[in-house]
Amino acid sequence: MNLKQIEDEALHLSEEERATLAQKLLLSLDGPTIDEMEEDRLMEARRRARELDEGIAQPIPADEVRKKARALLR
Repeated sequence: MNLKQIEDEALHLSEEERATLAQKLLLSLDGPTIDEMEEDRLMEARRRARELDEGIAQPIPADEVRKKARALLR
């Protein structure tokens, strides 16, 4: 299948399907892949868990975080 055929087929998709396709195509051009982003998030979660376990970082209750976030948005 050549580019013209792919384009013709894509233009017959629903608006939602075209939007999804466009997003996937744009994401493929620059930046990390979805799998790479997932791996990065997992590594960050492990790092944060290790810091909590080792006492390097202290947990903050969710209510306190929400309160501070709301104050910053005002």
